[in-house]
Amino acid sequence: MSQTIKLKKGFDINLAGKAENKTIEVTQPDTYALKPTDFNGLNRPKVIVKEGQNVKAGTPLFFERNVEDILYTSPVSGEVVEIKRGEKRKVLEVKILADKEIEFEKFKQFSSSDINNLSKEDAIEQLKQSGGWTNIIQRPYGCVANPVDSPKAIFISAFDTHPLAPDYAYILQGQEQYFQAGLDILKKLTSGTVHLNIDGEAEVAQIFSQAKNVQLNKISGPHPAGNVGVQIHHLDPISKGDIVWTVNPVGVVIIGKLFIEGVYDTSRLIALTGSQMKNRGYAKMFAGASLTKLSKNIEGEDNRYISGNVLTGEGIGADGYLGYYENQITVIPEGKYEEFMGWILPSKNKLSFHRAFGMLTFLNGKDKEFEVDTNTHGEERNFVVTGTFEDVMPMDILPTYLFKAILAEDYDDMEALGIYEVIEEDVALCEFVDVSKNPIQEILREGIELIKEG
Repeated sequence: MSQTIKLKKGFDINLAGKAENKTIEVTQPDTYALKPTDFNGLNRPKVIVKEGQNVKAGTPLFFERNVEDILYTSPVSGEVVEIKRGEKRKVLEVKILADKEIEFEKFKQFSSSDINNLSKEDAIEQLKQSGGWTNIIQRPYGCVANPVDSPKAIFISAFDTHPLAPDYAYILQGQEQYFQAGLDILKKLTSGTVHLNIDGEAEVAQIFSQAKNVQLNKISGPHPAGNVGVQIHHLDPISKGDIVWTVNPVGVVIIGKLFIEGVYDTSRLIALTGSQMKNRGYAKMFAGASLTKLSKNIEGEDNRYISGNVLTGEGIGADGYLGYYENQITVIPEGKYEEFMGWILPSKNKLSFHRAFGMLTFLNGKDKEFEVDTNTHGEERNFVVTGTFEDVMPMDILPTYLFKAILAEDYDDMEALGIYEVIEEDVALCEFVDVSKNPIQEILREGIELIKEG
């Protein structure tokens, strides 16, 4: 039975630079990279290719030593030109010089009727061998799911409320067959419900309204209403010992295409966003694409290139690589400057959740778009308990006490205060409104790893 949930807590960060619903032709990059750091929990990758080796899209590049049957495969075809390592020979990325025409490894193809008759075991095997399994993320911990587990439910958030977030209805247009096939496969993986959550305040796209084998839920409210963790909390909360799986809508399409066409195709429309992006729209790219060819579309020179959004994305530099799970590239100015009187000076052009700091910001109205840079307007200091975290967290947890429990390495309090229900994106807004400038997302990940290892 579908549910309708209206959230009140949160904060929408309205930035200048949203992508228009148009497709932009961009020069495809020469190189791509698959980075183990994109996958939480992938701590001991074993590389199984060598420099100079030719691969296809779907060829295995590495695997986790503790779960050897889940393969992490190449997003494109071409030559492995570098296996980049860091301290203690930690694998940082496997770089591929791409072919002009992408060739794919061939996997079994299935018609819609064949998918209905496909066994759970056969579906899992094809997902593991192709790389498609990496699109399935486990809660708690936010890591790649373990195929031997049985999730109580699977959740898909079909909308994103992060700043300048992409429009999934536009990204997935024309992909209805693959999306439904992906849902049919996911349904085989759980004895519970597959939840498809849509924006309750927007017109429902046909690809979502006509989806089968799912429970269609309507969620509305300010950010982080689009976060799947918030949706899980209100629809089917996670307790200790529970396992829930989540999949991004683009991942659903990748899974569906794997079974319909027999290829592991990570290409998707990527939103080009941010105030420094000249032509804002959507460009077709494969996962792991280099950003070097985007330079002609960027204004200025001193910019922050972000794989993802400004709250949770990773700064990767002008020659960095698109993250495996990201559907957005954001470019904003760097903020390497000092400001006279800082936040004390009244202004209508400063974005802030706090009226005391934003001063006249609230007079602009909710439709005002702000141009921001990376300046934090302050430095890290001790926690100041303001109650602000609770104002932007639409979950029944106490974030301030949770963060302090993590810093104290108090396992019992971490569990009691809801660490199983959150990952970094669920607390990113807390980091944004934190007057103490603490790295909240890093602190949470440290706590998650402590609980996971304990």
